Amino acid sequence: MTTPPILMIHGMWSRPSTFATLREELEAVGIRSVAPTLRMHDVAPGAPAPAGLATLSLQDYVAALEQEVADMGALPVILGHSMGGLLAQKLAMAVRPPGLILLSTAPSSRLSALSIDAIRASASITTRWGWWKRATLLDEKSARFGVYNGVPEEEVRAAIAELTWDSGHVLRQIAFPFTDSARGARVDYDRLAIPALVIAGLADRIVPPAVSRGTARALSAAGARVDYEEWPAVGHWLFHDAVRPRLAAAIARFIASLPAD
Repeated sequence: MTTPPILMIHGMWSRPSTFATLREELEAVGIRSVAPTLRMHDVAPGAPAPAGLATLSLQDYVAALEQEVADMGALPVILGHSMGGLLAQKLAMAVRPPGLILLSTAPSSRLSALSIDAIRASASITTRWGWWKRATLLDEKSARFGVYNGVPEEEVRAAIAELTWDSGHVLRQIAFPFTDSARGARVDYDRLAIPALVIAGLADRIVPPAVSRGTARALSAAGARVDYEEWPAVGHWLFHDAVRPRLAAAIARFIASLPAD
């Protein structure tokens, strides 16, 4: 049996470095991976936002990811964290991968990510008029509250240093899908009857765990085999030293459970 590779999709305001140590741990047990950079996310820390980023859409991100899959030569399992989880679902609709891994996933248009904590976590952006037409960047206070709660300080500082700009239009498509005539956050779950692993931290503030529960239910209703896990006292960020080895083990079990090709 050939173990499929994994295509890892990072989240909003993030970079492929999110997955660096996780990839090493998976490589050690024979699981290869690729972690592309989403369009216009390859700017140096502290640099201004690239021209044109503000108006990129979810559809633009997915189109580039389809080319990444084509370039891999072997159909990968698709993994996504946060916004990357929504992109993973949309990409899977197009390429029909052997499996889908969703970590702290952002919602499709049929679900809602609104909660008091989520509103607080994004308020530094969404309380500024016209944010949906601009590039956005999560500030340190908001990131500490919404993304890195529960993460040791040394690892928080390193992660915050890696934050980068993202598209205000994409944030609007996810947070307020009813305003998007292109329905960019729509997912047709009937096209996702494939094995899936869905993991949520119960202490996630920026994406309520109910989003992962709803996503798992939608996948299951479509006929997918869904391995669903909720982790107490774990927040949105699953990649720090206290949690990541558990994540690597869960991914390895899921990959081993996939039908032989």
